[in-house]
Amino acid sequence: MAVACTEGLDTGFVALGYGKVGFLGIVQGITELLPISSTAHMRIVPAFLGWQDPGSAFSAAMQIAALAAVVSYFWADVRGIAFGSLGAVRRRDFQDWNFRFALWIGLATLPIVAAGLLLAPVLNACHSPLRSLTVIAIACVVMAALLALAEIYSRHKRTLDDATLKDAMVIGLAQVGALIPGVSRSGATLTAALFLDLKRAEAARFSFLLGLPAIAAAGVKEMWELHKAHLDAHGWSILGFGLLIASLSAFVAIWGLLRVLERFSAWPFAAYRALMGIFLFVCVYFGWLPN
Repeated sequence: MAVACTEGLDTGFVALGYGKVGFLGIVQGITELLPISSTAHMRIVPAFLGWQDPGSAFSAAMQIAALAAVVSYFWADVRGIAFGSLGAVRRRDFQDWNFRFALWIGLATLPIVAAGLLLAPVLNACHSPLRSLTVIAIACVVMAALLALAEIYSRHKRTLDDATLKDAMVIGLAQVGALIPGVSRSGATLTAALFLDLKRAEAARFSFLLGLPAIAAAGVKEMWELHKAHLDAHGWSILGFGLLIASLSAFVAIWGLLRVLERFSAWPFAAYRALMGIFLFVCVYFGWLPN
């Protein structure tokens, strides 16, 4: 189907209406915070249901839902870091752990901010080549292999209390890969954290906390872009409904991810990603889905 554009932005979600956007909000919310690529699912699910592609603007704006879910789930951590940092500044105690961790998060966010600004015209453009199923399939398979290697070689010994600036910067650089559709921000940062020998649940916790500024910036930026593109009230109401549904499903996704990592490992996600990539290659090869 033709993709809807509003002043160059991909806004296909408006034509879908509340029911379909609500359903896609569930899919987006779950897959956004699991290491399995929300972009891949946003291409596959609408295509198989015969719906229009909701567009890259929808996926980017859904970062607000992810932000709400992460902040609410890890509220104790977020509050501790925020207020602990402010208290450290007042005391001029710049060796305080909360202050140092907040500073690391800020520094680790710089790479993805710079890369995001450079790639924004390509990432959110209508018919962006980076949203092709071939690119997404390759990203899924590559990340499946890297996540599997991380599981094999990680010693799973370290906790967040052992984290250093180097760890934060490594995960921050890995986060840049998430700009490529199919990589998954959660997948890239979780994989990097596992390679740093963090325990599985601690790796996920570090990944989510470090990603908060990037998630917030991406969501706010896309909201501003939609505002500048003069999205009408009907479009905003549909997007708002999708955000509400996505935030609830994203909260559940975090809970599920941590349970799987604590009781099992990241292998189920690595296997799922590999199968997803292979499936996409098959769909493109036989023409079952448009590339």
